[in-house]
Amino acid sequence: MPISGSAIRRMRQLRKMKQEHLAELLGVNQATVSRLERGILPVTVAQATRLESIFTNKSSSADAALKRLVEHSRSKVHLICDRTHRLLAASSVRQSEWRLPLSDLMDRSLLSYASQEIVKTEGELAGLGWHEGQMNSLTLETGANDNPHLPIVAGQVLWERIFLADGSAARLVTTLD
Repeated sequence: MPISGSAIRRMRQLRKMKQEHLAELLGVNQATVSRLERGILPVTVAQATRLESIFTNKSSSADAALKRLVEHSRSKVHLICDRTHRLLAASSVRQSEWRLPLSDLMDRSLLSYASQEIVKTEGELAGLGWHEGQMNSLTLETGANDNPHLPIVAGQVLWERIFLADGSAARLVTTLD
């Protein structure tokens, strides 16, 4: 049974994915995704196969390996969802800076703990083409956040955008010494 445009739209929206992101994963442009969703263009067999792969909620061995690498890193590093800022993994060195147990932070957005500089840079990402893949890493200077639970000290932070098995973007956040 062919996949309908409304099903594509529904699956994309459930994952809070933009048409541009889906287009990137499909290897087409945003206008093509729009036409597919509106039923103007038929979905090819290859596209249907790729859509199934994108929308199937599965974790891969690569994602598990990435999580292990982050957790066992000797650097101050953590991995978040690029869209929601939910914590996905953190190194023990990073966890030692935090005054909340990891269980209180996992799968929760860390954006409320961000410094002013992080919030400002976050707001500028769209204009820099971050979400469209025009850049995949960024180094920024951050000030302290003065938060007693999840302190951030002034310094340099490296953001690196990577994709997970489900097609969602994640951000590796590393404090540079």
